[in-house]
Amino acid sequence: MIDVLYFAWVRERIGLPKERLDTSAATVADLVVELAAREERYALAFSDTSALRVAVDQELADFDAPLDGVREVAFFPPMTGG
Repeated sequence: MIDVLYFAWVRERIGLPKERLDTSAATVADLVVELAAREERYALAFSDTSALRVAVDQELADFDAPLDGVREVAFFPPMTGG
């Protein structure tokens, strides 16, 4: 089981702050494909992964990061200064 967290507009599009998933995804990219296939609101949120950043167990990661042993994946838009 993996906790998947959504922040900012990702949370708004999906309508959830987090959920617990049983996934067979090997990488973050595989998880994105799996999530996008669930329903339209997920497809919309993950339609442009270049507009997303990901953290795996609270460490910034790439979409090719492996999920073996991971407890948490978070999706969020790029941070802006201010």
